[in-house]
Amino acid sequence: MKAGSGKSRAGAVRKGGKGAAGKQVGTGGHGRKALEGKGPTPKAEDRAWHPAGKRKAAQERYAAAGGSGKVAGQGQRQGQRAGAPRGASGAARRAKSGDESEIVTGRNSVVEALRARIPASTLYVAARVEMDDRVKEAMKLATNRGIPILEVMRPELDRLAGEGGVHQGLALKVPPYEYSHPIEVLDRVLARDETPLFVALDGITDPRNLGAILRSTAAFGGQAVIVPQRRSVGVNSAAWKTSAGAAARVPVAMAANLTQTLKSLKERGVFVLGLDGGGDVSLPGLSWADRPIVIVVGSEGKGLSRLVAETCDAIVSIPISASTESLNAGIAASVTLYEISKLRAASDAV
Repeated sequence: MKAGSGKSRAGAVRKGGKGAAGKQVGTGGHGRKALEGKGPTPKAEDRAWHPAGKRKAAQERYAAAGGSGKVAGQGQRQGQRAGAPRGASGAARRAKSGDESEIVTGRNSVVEALRARIPASTLYVAARVEMDDRVKEAMKLATNRGIPILEVMRPELDRLAGEGGVHQGLALKVPPYEYSHPIEVLDRVLARDETPLFVALDGITDPRNLGAILRSTAAFGGQAVIVPQRRSVGVNSAAWKTSAGAAARVPVAMAANLTQTLKSLKERGVFVLGLDGGGDVSLPGLSWADRPIVIVVGSEGKGLSRLVAETCDAIVSIPISASTESLNAGIAASVTLYEISKLRAASDAV
């Protein structure tokens, strides 16, 4: 088209002008229909992707498979525990940022935890998981205890298990642990007319040592384990697992200050015995065995702290081979508990 021509070019219509070019064309009501919406939002349990919907579907499948009982609500909590474990298969981690709950992973670990009646709030089962005996038992135990069962996709279980965690299609959410008070535990033991036998941990940070000591304490007649509030291991999922259920029977008491707590126990007639390779009292034939005792176990590297060692009534050593430098804290506690238990049994038999 030549410049200056009186004809208009296609697409060169003036905006806002009069005539046909300035008319507004309507939508035919499409916008009004869009504003009408799609109706009320479906209930959470009617949405397949929602946790409530997954829980409902899992409950229906379990009921169809012959299960009994109604799955409890998501918000139900059946205990408390604390700590933040890290580690490999079967260990646990924080469930979410800012959430003190932990996740026990692995089929054996989950089944053991449920058998021991470890407080738990949710059982996670992978979608299309192989239903072997352990999975069936885990679901049955959780249902009987009213623990919610959620079916989740494997990527979600991978996230819950954390890096390096092996969940094998099962995970268990465990709420924070509720610690006892050392003096209150002592009062309960005395009220039962029992001779106190406690274990106190000084500077131990490995939860597996705590779990092993809990197991030994339960096996040899001990009534409690005491942990400091600071710079010490807490009761977490790794400790629960290593304890093989003993953590459900032996209370763990938290001491705001271990030295002051030991002094308070001494005032109540409890003898404080520290374990150290260079101790001046030999464990075999310990003369204090029939008295109220708290055994203090130090860290494998540093041993007993200075203030705690000064508070002890005696420092006890375990005779070992010269070729062995030291014993693991859990093993040292186990050997000492066994010897005291044996001496008490012999004293009672006389």
